Amino acid sequence: MLVADAGSTDGTAEVVNSFRDRLQVEVIPGGIPSEGRNAGAARATTKYVLFIDADVQPADKSLIRRALETAQQKNLQCVTTNIICCNGSWLDKAFYIGNNFFQYLSCLHKPFSTGMFMLFEKSRFDALGGFNPKILFAEDYYLSKQVKRGRFAIVPGGVFTTNRRFQKMGHARVARLFFWTAFNFWNPRFFLRDHKYWAQ
Repeated sequence: MLVADAGSTDGTAEVVNSFRDRLQVEVIPGGIPSEGRNAGAARATTKYVLFIDADVQPADKSLIRRALETAQQKNLQCVTTNIICCNGSWLDKAFYIGNNFFQYLSCLHKPFSTGMFMLFEKSRFDALGGFNPKILFAEDYYLSKQVKRGRFAIVPGGVFTTNRRFQKMGHARVARLFFWTAFNFWNPRFFLRDHKYWAQ
């Protein structure tokens, strides 16, 4: 397991390294999500790479195994899951339920995955050039949109996340960014603009 650390000050690196006597883990330099994920993928030698955010937790212990089995059995290039808000208000939870709904709906045309949990076939990931480091918002969405719907799947189960993004940005701004992203899936210039997402 590779952990891309973007200069955290909460002891993340120390916690990760404390597991080195039990697991194959390594802390590598991170940055914005694109840079950290690409750095980890560059070191991977497996057929599939799993990108998972540090602040999420699988809703059940079999999630990763089932995602990998699904990818192998159906010869898929990208597998993701649902997002479950484990705290916050009913509105916070409703937003993620809405995200999950649109994610399933997208499978009819251009499926998308979020970087919170994204299992990618390594050869396809490399062929696509990985995450575009020039994209500062929705780099995960942009990459996964390049996978054909027949090579994509959503496995049930989900990952737990928090409502921190809503606390920092507000529901209205998050919703506006989500819909503008969906409407501009065909427009590379939209993704190359700085939407001040990480400045929040």
